[in-house]
Amino acid sequence: MARIKPQALLQQSKKKKGPTRISVTTIILCNLIVVLIVFFLFSTYRHWSQRSQTDNHFSASEDGNAFVDAKKADVPGYAVLNTSKGSITAELFKESSPEVVDEFIDLCQKGHFKGMLFNRVIKHYVIQAGTAQGLGATEDWTLRGKHYNQLDMSLNLKHEAFMLGTSKGKRNDKGFELFITTAPIPNLNEQLIVFGQVVKGEEVVQEIEEVDTDENYRPKSSIRIINVSLRQKI
Repeated sequence: MARIKPQALLQQSKKKKGPTRISVTTIILCNLIVVLIVFFLFSTYRHWSQRSQTDNHFSASEDGNAFVDAKKADVPGYAVLNTSKGSITAELFKESSPEVVDEFIDLCQKGHFKGMLFNRVIKHYVIQAGTAQGLGATEDWTLRGKHYNQLDMSLNLKHEAFMLGTSKGKRNDKGFELFITTAPIPNLNEQLIVFGQVVKGEEVVQEIEEVDTDENYRPKSSIRIINVSLRQKI
């Protein structure tokens, strides 16, 4: 058997390659890449999570607004006062006087105005339907009635004729009265809460205004509200 010379063994050992060493720079670059990937994934998750919460909140807000709008839409927009002289249709100001309109609608549904008399008729002022014995909100107007026609109608007029309102102050089921103006009234805001306006049946209001009354402005012949019907549209 031939013997291998020492020089040949040395050359063979040089040809054998040992394990490759990883440099520090390579390790740092790999760690940096891993950190960047983790950061990217976290940022993406956080972005979509916040977007989902925002979309849910926006959707909830839209649903809430839609519910409020639907509730407003359910409120009748018109009231038809069927009287012994004919029908009077009034548009209800549910945006500007929501509480009074709600109270009025509730009383209509309870039949509060059924059979109610027009107990005061003041020509060129107002017709009043209710149960009160005194003049109430119309008292000051009657005191000025004699010289009312001498007023300059172009000055300080806040409301026109055919406005629907009720008296200010504490009201209850028996104290909610209806007033329909038959002429512009300078201090209407001080006397009434206006919650509607006659849009049809003005001639019926004028016919009631023309009835004969006694010295206390009570009609000599009974005029009453037969019933009140509520409508969404006319």
